[in-house]
Amino acid sequence: MLFEGADMQINYSERVALVGPNGAGKSTLFGIILRKDEPDSGTMERDVWTTVGFLPQEAEAIGDETVMDVATGRVSELPALEKKLHELEAKGAVDSAEYMEAHAKHEALSNPQIEAKAKKILHGLGYRGLDFDRPARELSGGWIMRAHLARLLVMEPDLLLLDEPTNHLDLLSLLWLQQYLKTYAGAVLLISHDRQFMDEVVEKVYDIAEKRLHEYTGNYTAYLQQREERFDQQNAQFKNQQKEIAALQEFVDRFRQVASKASQAMSKLKQIERMEKIEKPLPPRKAFRFQIPQPPRIGQRAISLEKIYMAYGEHVVYRNLELTVERGERTVLVGPNGAGKSTLLKILAGVVEFQKGTRSEGLNAKIGYFSQHRAATLDPNKSILQEVMDVGGVSLSENEARGILGSFLFKKDDIFKKTSVLSGGEKTRLNLIKFLVDPPNLLLMDEPTTHLDILTVESLTLALAGYEGTLVFISHDVHFIRKLATKVLHVKGGGIVNAYPGGYDYFLEKTAAGDERAALTSE
Repeated sequence: MLFEGADMQINYSERVALVGPNGAGKSTLFGIILRKDEPDSGTMERDVWTTVGFLPQEAEAIGDETVMDVATGRVSELPALEKKLHELEAKGAVDSAEYMEAHAKHEALSNPQIEAKAKKILHGLGYRGLDFDRPARELSGGWIMRAHLARLLVMEPDLLLLDEPTNHLDLLSLLWLQQYLKTYAGAVLLISHDRQFMDEVVEKVYDIAEKRLHEYTGNYTAYLQQREERFDQQNAQFKNQQKEIAALQEFVDRFRQVASKASQAMSKLKQIERMEKIEKPLPPRKAFRFQIPQPPRIGQRAISLEKIYMAYGEHVVYRNLELTVERGERTVLVGPNGAGKSTLLKILAGVVEFQKGTRSEGLNAKIGYFSQHRAATLDPNKSILQEVMDVGGVSLSENEARGILGSFLFKKDDIFKKTSVLSGGEKTRLNLIKFLVDPPNLLLMDEPTTHLDILTVESLTLALAGYEGTLVFISHDVHFIRKLATKVLHVKGGGIVNAYPGGYDYFLEKTAAGDERAALTSE
C-alpha cells in the first residue's frame, strides 16, 4: 500500500516539491493528477479550467521533427490536439474539462508569436541558433528532453509537473530554469534531487512518509528543520503516552485481584482501551555515511597539460591549453554549455586523443574517470554483487560487498540482478561503489549526481568530503559544488578564462557579477 488517507492541495501559482524515498509513490501521484491512474479510494479534483503540462524523466520517441518543431509542437502536438478537439465536438463534449484543456493548449500553440517565444526559451536552455533547424533525433536524449521542456514552457500550463527537470541540464541552463520558475505564473509541482534548486524555487514541500503526505511550509532546508522538530514532538508524545499506559497497567496488574481495588483497576483498564494510541514515529531518513579507503599518495603535481591543441574535425575546442592540477585539490569546472568542460575531463583521463601538446601524469598516478555515459562500463552479464566483488585492486568478502551495496540502497535479492536491467540511477550508484571501494588518487567525475536521489547525493558528498585524493569534477548541483570545491576553473571560448583558488562563493565574489548566470558568462 502506497497511500492511506493521504491529502494534498496545490493552489494557483504555488511552487511545490514532492519528496520521499524511491518507491514511495511520487510517480504514482503524478499519474493520478494526470488522470493516467485511478486511486482505489478518495478523489482527485482539478479546477475545470486547469491545463497541465508534464515533463517525464525520459524523453519521448522522436520522429523527423526539428528542434523548433518539438519546441513549438507544430508537427506532433498541434495535430493531435486538433484531432482530439474534433472527436470531443463530435461526442458533444464541448463543456468537458478534457475539451477545455485541449482547447487551451491548442490556442497556446497556435499563437503567431510562438516561434519567437520558443527561440528565447531554447536559448535559455542552452541551444544555439544553429541547432533550431537540426533534426532532434540527431541529438542526445538530454538535448531532446530540453526541447520537450521548452514546449511546455511555451504553452505555459496552469500546472507544471516536472520529474527531475535538472537531470539533463548543465549549470548555466539550470540557473536559467531556476530563475524562470521563480516568476512562473502557473503552479509548479516538482520531483528533484537538487536541494539548492529546491531551496531557490519551492515554497512548500510535501513529504511522503508512513503512507501520508505531510505538508511543510518553506523551501527544502526549512522542510528538513521542520521535519526534525515534528519527529521530536511526536516522539515525545509517544513516550509520554507509553509512560502513562505503563503506570495504568501497573495499577491494573497490582490490584485487579484485590476486592477493594478491583473496580478501580477495571476502570483504568478501560481507560487504556479508550485511549487513541499514538504510533511510534519513524525517524527521518538520513544520508548513510561511507568511509572511502584512502588511495596511494600521488606526486605533488597530480597531472599537467601543456600547449594542448584539441579539435573535432574543423571544430577547435582547445588551442594552447595549459593546466596543472596539484595534489589534494578539489577543482570544479564551470562555464557555458559547449565550452569544452567534458572534453577537458576526457583529455585529463587520457580517453581522447588531442592533436598537439603534452599530457603528463604525476608520480604514482592512478586515474579514475567517472563519465556521463557510465552504463557502458558495466558488464551486462554480471550481477550487481559480481561487479563489486570483481573490482581489481581490492579483495572483498561477500558479506563486505553486501554491506556496502546495502549502504547504497541495493537491498537483499536486488544484488543478484543483472546490470543490464538496472535503471539509470542504479547504474550510477553501482559505478560509484566501484570507484569508492578501490579509489584512484586522481578522480575525474562528469556530473556524478545525475539520476541519484537526494539522500544518495548527500551520502556521496559526505564520502567525497573525506576523500584524501585529488578531485576534478563537473556538476550542475550547486549544493554539491559548494560542499566540495576548493578551486574553480572557468572554462570558456577554447581555454581556461581564469582560475579561482577558493570555493564556489569565492568565484562568484571575485567575478563581481550580479548573479550566477552573469558570473558564468563573463569573460
